Amino acid sequence: MKKRIIIIGGGAAGFFGAIRCAELEPEAEVIILEAGKDVLGKVRISGGGRCNVTHACFVPKDLSKNYPRGERELIGPFHQFCTGDTIEWFEKRGVPTRIEADGRMFPSTNKSQTIVDCLQGAARKAGIKLLLQQRVHQLEPPKEGQGHWHVHTKEASYPADAILLATGSSPAMWKVLEQLGHRIVDPVPSLFTFNIKDPRIEGLPGLSVPKAEVRVQGSKLNAVGPLLITHWGMSGPAILRLSAWGARELAERKYQFIIRVNWVNRHVEEVREELEALRQRESKKQPHANAQFGLPARLWRSLLTYAGIPEQARWAELSKKAMTKLAEELAQGSYPVNGKSTFKEEFVTAGGVDLKEVDFKTFQSKLFPGLFFAGEVLNIDAITGGFNFQAAWTGGWIAGEGLAG
Repeated sequence: MKKRIIIIGGGAAGFFGAIRCAELEPEAEVIILEAGKDVLGKVRISGGGRCNVTHACFVPKDLSKNYPRGERELIGPFHQFCTGDTIEWFEKRGVPTRIEADGRMFPSTNKSQTIVDCLQGAARKAGIKLLLQQRVHQLEPPKEGQGHWHVHTKEASYPADAILLATGSSPAMWKVLEQLGHRIVDPVPSLFTFNIKDPRIEGLPGLSVPKAEVRVQGSKLNAVGPLLITHWGMSGPAILRLSAWGARELAERKYQFIIRVNWVNRHVEEVREELEALRQRESKKQPHANAQFGLPARLWRSLLTYAGIPEQARWAELSKKAMTKLAEELAQGSYPVNGKSTFKEEFVTAGGVDLKEVDFKTFQSKLFPGLFFAGEVLNIDAITGGFNFQAAWTGGWIAGEGLAG
């Protein structure tokens, strides 16, 4: 009887692991069990339908710093399969990639369907069997370490020599693993935007600043990067990065907290000195007429108004109190956050299989030989920019080698 490998989950990590295993061990029967009616759904919708395949960061230790959970554990795996390996893998299969200015990488076609077609084509070529609408509700390990695993769905029971679990952030599968004996770190949302109702940003959706610093008051959490004003509050890389690193702390606060926004990414004293220089240099001009510090004009005027500076006032007329207030608004304005908003299509969760129970040389369970993990089923997540996919490719590749071994 030939070796049978079961892959549970038809996403990026599942396909990648299945393909690697099947190519290394062509005699084995490799089966993907997918609970839904289709596969690679997250790949298809990611990056606005373009698929942010990976990020142009090629040094394992530097790459690992983009993972709030999994940073230490991923350094070794990234030495085995990193960004350059991902690019080469797709290029060898006819899918060249390109780098955008911010480091994100996409297929040259700019269409996620290209990645979907590539993965499905490679799976067919490797002889992988795909079974849809197969929701797994129980995993039965070999008795006393002997014999086969049994994967139970409502429709059937599948014996397997080894299993790769790549079901993403699936509460149902985490429950199955808990019943098996694995510890699951409670999931909380990561990568979310902040709900903020405030007169300073009201009516300004779509405006952004290229480099702002955001801090959570009463916490060590802070992030620097582009900040976007939205209809519901604030978003952009700085906010998303803060939400990723603060996922657990902000959940404990029930998403009620205050952020300090430094719109100009300069120390408040430096801003105060620059404003004083403007008062001397532009004494007869009106602050409202000329935006400073590279800020969008409408945001600049809104902050001036909030600082109590009249529209017709001239620089020379500003009091010391008004100058101090403006400097504080520019460099350390307080904004109350009341809740979060998440991207339903690209929802990322902090939580999953406890990393202490996984051998990251193989991505195999330390508790159950023959059980492997890859992707977001693990307590690993990243900031935006292609990093979550890179973790999926790396985990899938290494797990696939372990399955074939």
